[in-house]
Amino acid sequence: MPIAITLHVLASVLWVGGMFFAWMVLRPVAAGLLEPPTRLALWRGVFARFFPWVWASVGVLLVTGLWMLFAVFGGMAEARWHIHLMLLLGLIMMAIYLHIWFAPYRRLCRAVDVTDWPEGGRQLGLIRRLIGLNLILGLITVAIASGGRYL
Repeated sequence: MPIAITLHVLASVLWVGGMFFAWMVLRPVAAGLLEPPTRLALWRGVFARFFPWVWASVGVLLVTGLWMLFAVFGGMAEARWHIHLMLLLGLIMMAIYLHIWFAPYRRLCRAVDVTDWPEGGRQLGLIRRLIGLNLILGLITVAIASGGRYL
């Protein structure tokens, strides 16, 4: 159990913390300093380095979450409400990430490759909104995970 919870928390911190940094720190600075071609190339590179960490986090969160759900909490029937809500929000976040990965991120990469800056800007805007939504869901999930058992 200590290994599962530690890995679960670390994966959550990497994913949610990375989104917070990208949204609240890097995005405003990049938007204020860089012209669209440079900004789009920057984000393509940032995502290329961040998304493998998200894939790893998703895998670790699924494995450790299910491990704890069945080995510690006795399965879905025995788990309290906050565990169910955390699982639901986590699955929604993973679905949003999968959509980002397979749709707008791929289109962003193609747009940058062919220097289609308007299309790249549209795709980056969509990714920004989806990551913003995932960040909100992630922060809510962290709050539920850390405080839900006390409610």
